[in-house]
Amino acid sequence: MDDVAVALADPVRREILMMLRARPLPVGEIARPFPISRPAISRHLRVLRESGLVRDEPVGRRRLYTLTPEPLGELAGWIARLSAPAGWEHRLDALETEVHRTRRERATGTAGPVAGPAPHTGHERTEDTA
Repeated sequence: MDDVAVALADPVRREILMMLRARPLPVGEIARPFPISRPAISRHLRVLRESGLVRDEPVGRRRLYTLTPEPLGELAGWIARLSAPAGWEHRLDALETEVHRTRRERATGTAGPVAGPAPHTGHERTEDTA
């Protein structure tokens, strides 16, 4: 996950990944929109390849680079856990959902009978107050 995070830290590498979403590309096409040298682009591609985010394969005299998004899964899972509510926030979100569901059921009449207080049978225990 650390290698992926390091690879994604650079804006040029992020843009290269966006370009490779559409289709595999040779280094010449990848380098074209950037104002940096082709050897610099090759270094960026090496970082992406070593992190597992791209793979390359020779096709004739060219190398085609292809996006491999699977390594993003671990990082995405970590980010999801980081941004998910924790502790009481999660419980309060669940309570809010339940309150809205109950209100909706009552408004539409789809809920079962609402339990009220138990009927008085005369056998309840009372506390003496002295």
